[in-house]
Amino acid sequence: MNKPARNTLSLVAIALLAAAVLAACGPGGKAKGPAPAAPAATEAKTAQPPVLAPLPPMGFNTWNKFGCDVDEKLIRETADAMVETGMLEAGYKYLVIDDCWQVDRAADGRIIADPQRFPSGMKALADYVHGKGLLFGIYSDIGPKTCAGRPGAAGHFDLDAATYAEWGVDYIKVDWCNCDDLDAPAEYARFRGALDRAGRPIVLSICEWGRNDPWTWAKGVGQLWRTTADIGDNWASVVWIIGANSRLADAAGPGHWNDPDMLEVGNGGMTFDEYKTHFSLWAVMAAPLMAGNDLRAMSAETRSILLNKEVIAVDQDPLGVQGRVIIERGYGGQVWMKPLADGSRAVAFVNYSDRELAQYVRWAQIGIPAGPAKVRDLWAREDMGVHSDTGKHYNERFEVKVPSHGVVLVRIWPGA
Repeated sequence: MNKPARNTLSLVAIALLAAAVLAACGPGGKAKGPAPAAPAATEAKTAQPPVLAPLPPMGFNTWNKFGCDVDEKLIRETADAMVETGMLEAGYKYLVIDDCWQVDRAADGRIIADPQRFPSGMKALADYVHGKGLLFGIYSDIGPKTCAGRPGAAGHFDLDAATYAEWGVDYIKVDWCNCDDLDAPAEYARFRGALDRAGRPIVLSICEWGRNDPWTWAKGVGQLWRTTADIGDNWASVVWIIGANSRLADAAGPGHWNDPDMLEVGNGGMTFDEYKTHFSLWAVMAAPLMAGNDLRAMSAETRSILLNKEVIAVDQDPLGVQGRVIIERGYGGQVWMKPLADGSRAVAFVNYSDRELAQYVRWAQIGIPAGPAKVRDLWAREDMGVHSDTGKHYNERFEVKVPSHGVVLVRIWPGA
């Protein structure tokens, strides 16, 4: 009885082995190679290009101080000054030539730099700027003519973008003069496309003065956009721009910044306190910090403002949040708050009136827990100690005295 069973089992085993060989070899009888690996559960994502201007751009632009009076000597000397004065170390890296560097177009349409003012050419000048560790910026206009009547970019977007990439341009400010009959979102998007096709990462500064509400469409097109008309070197202009830009905080963030225009610090039209307020509010609003004074001849006061690294750190905070007005006082006082990446708060007490004002804030108003907090005055560069506000008593409020047209800017760390 056992022998037939073993024979039956042998036949079954042979049949199974034959089936396995057939499965491995297939109908043709030839052995197959290893089975292909199963597709990965997730495909590797296409590498994304780095975000341009993840922090508000910092640098220098020629227009506020020099207007059309620009040349190669000025740019080389300014590049030298940006290194020698500590501006580069403080974060100012873009050196931007505004309007009036260009004079014509060649027969092939290529833009021509003024050969009298820039005899070495723009490529050589960009190389010099890059050699200093800086980045090189230039200016154009969406329309046929710039604001100063020089050749604009209209009809030459791709050629200009390729030319600028060839020169080594890192940043371009594009104006809106002679463009009233054009569609701003469409034209700037076309220009952005031309820059992308040129193959060089170039920051695009959209300068249409807020006429077409760029904060509603320019994200992904430009890295910064002007929100107002041009700044003037006077207190009234700065106050007006602060008010206009303050309403647009939701539009700002890494790679897309509201631009209330270039700095006037050091140009002589305002007091020391007014310039500190100007610089402080640009920092609290996470605005681009583009110096517009003569960097070759800065006073000690001007240096103390432009090179204050603690105030610059507020502007350059990686959280990328534009500060907001949290208290509006009817007698000329205002309190701003900007949350920072480490959990601290930058708080600016601003005085628009013509007399000294006492101003205060409670911890609950700036979103930090009741109890002790460390406070530092960023302009005095001094610790103000630990202040406790439990929220239970009126006399626990944090109070400062602010000079006329001035500011007190503090940084507050909760739980100190």
